[in-house]
Amino acid sequence: QVQLVESGGGLVQPGGSLRLSCVASGNILNIFTWAWFRQAPGKQREVVASITHNGMPNYTDSVKGRFTISRGNAENTVYLQMNSLKPEDTAVYYCHADLSEYEDLGEDKLRTYDRNIWGQGTQVTVSS
Repeated sequence: QVQLVESGGGLVQPGGSLRLSCVASGNILNIFTWAWFRQAPGKQREVVASITHNGMPNYTDSVKGRFTISRGNAENTVYLQMNSLKPEDTAVYYCHADLSEYEDLGEDKLRTYDRNIWGQGTQVTVSS
């Protein structure tokens, strides 16, 4: 079963930095798009940043110039570097992947499934 596990959240002062990581495990054939979402208390979940298979990033306006999404050298990893953090960045951050999962049928045959997978979330708190 494919899983995403985030790490790197925590408490940081305004102006500080954090780096979130997300690692995918399981029978993964391809990861098409990675994304980071966040959800603050009482608010809807919103996309923060995304990156395609060929490395094209996209950011929501509120984080442009401060956050950077990148894919790791290992195809199953994505990062979110967050600089100049503000109290309004406080939220639970979720990793998301659009991917193709495979099932090995033997005799060199695979069955593939397109999946949208979420991580469990990691808390980021920006406060003095």
